Parts: sequence; structure tokens; C-alpha cells
Amino acid sequence: MVRNGGRLLVETLIALGARRAFGVPGESYLAVLDALHDTGGVLDFVNCRQEGGAAFMAAAHGKLTGSPGICMVTRGPGATNASIGVHTAMQDSAPMILLVGQIGTDMREREAFQEVNYRAVFGTLAKWVTEIDRVERIPELIARAWVAATSGRPGPVVIALPENMLMEETAVAPISGAPRLHAPDASATAVQEAMALLETARKPLILIGGSGWDDAARSALQGFAERSDIPVASSFRYQDQIDNGSAVFCGDAGVGMSAHTKGLLKEADVILALGIRFGENMTDGYTLLTVPEPAQKIVHVHVSDREIGKVYQPVIGIHAAPERFVQALPERIAGPWADWRRKAREGYLAFIDKAPAQPGPVDMVAVCRSLRGRLDGEVILTNGAGNFTVWPTRFFRFGPGMRLLAPQSGSMGYGIPAAVAGKLERPGATVICFAGDGDFQMTCMELATAVQAGVAVVVLVVNNGTYGTIRAHQEREFPSRVSGTDMTNPDFAAFGRSCGMHGERVERTEDFDAAFGRALASPTGAVLDLVVSKEALTPYRTLTEIRAAALSS
Repeated sequence: MVRNGGRLLVETLIALGARRAFGVPGESYLAVLDALHDTGGVLDFVNCRQEGGAAFMAAAHGKLTGSPGICMVTRGPGATNASIGVHTAMQDSAPMILLVGQIGTDMREREAFQEVNYRAVFGTLAKWVTEIDRVERIPELIARAWVAATSGRPGPVVIALPENMLMEETAVAPISGAPRLHAPDASATAVQEAMALLETARKPLILIGGSGWDDAARSALQGFAERSDIPVASSFRYQDQIDNGSAVFCGDAGVGMSAHTKGLLKEADVILALGIRFGENMTDGYTLLTVPEPAQKIVHVHVSDREIGKVYQPVIGIHAAPERFVQALPERIAGPWADWRRKAREGYLAFIDKAPAQPGPVDMVAVCRSLRGRLDGEVILTNGAGNFTVWPTRFFRFGPGMRLLAPQSGSMGYGIPAAVAGKLERPGATVICFAGDGDFQMTCMELATAVQAGVAVVVLVVNNGTYGTIRAHQEREFPSRVSGTDMTNPDFAAFGRSCGMHGERVERTEDFDAAFGRALASPTGAVLDLVVSKEALTPYRTLTEIRAAALSS
């Protein structure tokens, strides 16, 4: 059978297991769009409003499923718009393939219309960047991209597709299917050595993070920790990888972590780090552990050999998939840790339960208490970036069947596209996006994508009329000198309604429950505009208190 490059590409993606592609149409890959005309229900094209939103959706899909999220964009501006999703997928260790239309091969090096050197632009953002010059090589290079995106530390791959190559015809067949990839196992010796070190601890701590975790692995780790009475903390935005209701869960190490969590990392004498990258956010700017040899003895288990010893030198480094390592753990180990574990758990609960009522019209402490009481089963929470993210990430408790889609990269605007991708993948889940008012306006146009795709998501806009994170930094560094952070906002509820969703403004805490019930009942999704105060930038310090502390120092 003779087919053009666009059809060969689409058939290869289907053979590899792709079921959905997110994108914005462009003239540089018309042959691919034409091939997608015939693949509805097998490989669906989700028509997005901006390439950044499409790339966020692909990154979120990869994070949620472990299978590459596919994004299709046009050359030049389309590709540069999509770069934010590539960066996010890399820092999230999420498999993703970005397919970019490219100028014809006969026009290279002339600065042709929208010409970009993708190897140069994406070289430091992605795991691998290539360009397919010959139509016959499509199956080879797309299959290689699939393996590169999903093996080792997962991440994004970028492939440029010259438009004349896509129009050429070939008798080459698509690949027959995706390979079955087996992640590396830990040897019995490595597991025994790690457990022997852990047993010497007075204050052991397990840190969990990264991609690749499944229900069996999460259950195995939790069972081991509970039987051994060892506290477990998650890395930045991975608290959904363990049941937060377990007596061993003691919080997350990330941006703005509590003094309690900082104390746990400092006081621990042996740390079993599973899938952790030891980034800036989870180490409080690399201050909680000394670089390169921390006082804490570290057992670092990671699927990528490049992560072991990248910043901190472990006592024991184990090149293995963490989810395979935990399946090989013994039933339990014993040590005098009960009091240490109990205090760790109490500190986590106290941060949530003792938070004061927040000043202003809508109290987010009360809102989160309400959500904890009524959300169960299959739930996906998403968020972008900003001070508001403390509410879904620290004041919600993730149980079995719940997922958090939140960017390690701190990308504003991720939450709405991630919610769309999450609902498309898991239509039976309740999908809630938390968005700050600034964060919402980065990608709110993708609500039209949600309605067109027939998915109902609920967006909670935490609306305080300011870029809250930057305002907090300003007041700390340059108190009373507000510059560039105040916003005059549109009517968010009306915007939701204009997209075909339910839209409602909530101006009193006591009105939230009923409004949220109406939002959940809407078949087209909803936008709830929650009016909060600028003073409530953090749960435990008001804006006035931040400013006063800076002025007095």
C-alpha cells in the first residue's frame, strides 16, 4: 500500500498505542490533519485554542497515563508557543512527543517563513530533538521517539516534520506495535544493603516522588512503611502517590514547605529517596541538605543513572525503577521509631487543622474543609502556579483513586489544560482545577476546548486581584512599593458562561457549598469565581504581617 508521509505518521502513532493528540491546526502539517480525518474514535484530534495549552494537555496526559502525550503544532510561532509544555514535561518527568510542522527541505538556511532550527531551540529542553528528512524513516524515528519518551527518566521528545516530506509517498509500512519495556530491577543484594542501613537509623524518613508509580507499587510502599512505622513525605507536588490518610504520611517537601517538614528533612539521619530528583524546591534551595555530602545518609533509588549523585552523593545509589524496588522490600523492618513517626504525622495534621480562618469574603480554609468532606472516589485536582496552590496541594488529602496534576516547573496556566486532558482520559472522574486569577487568564481560552470536546470540568478561580506570589515577594523585599502586580480582572463567571459552562460568583464563604453543588451538577462544567482577599496570600501570614516583618527588619 502506498501512502503519504502524513498517513504513515498517523498509522505509526496508532500502532504504537496513541489514542489522542492535542494540537492547533497549521498549514505545515496538512497531510497529517488529512490522515486524522479518518481516525475518529481510534486516534482523536483535540482541537485546542493555543499551542501552549495543547502542549500542557499533552504533558498532563503523559503524567497521568505513563504513555506519551502527543502534541501537534505548526512551525515557528506554533512551536515556540508549545515550548512551555516541553519544559513542563521535562521537569515533571512526563513522556511527551511534540510533532512540529517544518518548512520544506528545499528552503533551509534562507530564513524562510517561520523557519526555526528546532535542534537548537529545544536542545536543552527535551530528551531528544530530531527532524525526519525522508518519508521512509517515519516508522523508525517515531518508534525511537516513543521509546525515548518512556524509558529511563521519562520526558519530552521533539520531532520536526518538513511539509514536503509529509506529502511524499512511500510503500514503507507503519511499525507493527510498541515494544514492551521493562524497567530495571534492584538486585537482592542492593535491597538488603539498603534495609541494613535503614535499620541503623534513629530517625528514618522515606521520600517518594517522580513518575512511574502504579497502584501496586503505592500499596507495597505504604504497607512496608506502616508495618515498619517509618514516616513518608512526598516531594514537590507528588503527595497523591500515597494515601494521605495513612498514619505514616507526614506532608510534602516543596515550595513554601512548613517549618515542620523542614525539620523532618533536617533531623532525619537516614533517608530512603524513591524517584526523587532532589531539586531546589524540595531542598529549600539546597539548604536542608549539605551539597555534595549531606549529614543525612541517603539511599537513592532512581530509574535514571544520571539522577543518582547529580547533586547529593548517596551512601547507597541504586539504579532501579522505584516502583520495582518497593515490590522487593521485606515485610517490615524494626526500629525505635514509633514516637518519631507519631510526631511527624501530628505535625502534618496540625498544619491543616490549626490553620486560622482567612480574612476576606471567601475563606479558603473553609472551602478546602468542605471539599475534603464531599470529594471521594476518583478525583483529579489540577493547578498551575501561584500562592493559591497551597490550597489544593496542602489542604486537600489525597486518598486512593485521587490524582494531582500540577507542574514541577511552576508554569502558570497549566491547570485548565491539565483538567481537560484529565477528564478526557478519565471521563468518570470528578475533575477540579484550582486557578489563581492571573493563572486563569493564561489559558482560559481552553475552556472552549473543553466544551467542544464534551468534557465537564469545574474551575475554582481564587480571585484576589493580584499576582499573589510576586506581591508577597515584593512586600518582603521592597515593602509598600507595589509595582506591576495589581490586576483589573474580567468577569470570570461570565466568561465561563460565554463558553457554554455554568458560571457563578461566590462572595461569601457560606455560599460556597451550594454553588459547588450546582457546579458539579452542570453537564458542561463550571467556573466559580471565589472572591478572596489580598490579605490571605498565605494560610498563616497576612499580607500586612509580611510587610510589617520586612519593615521591622
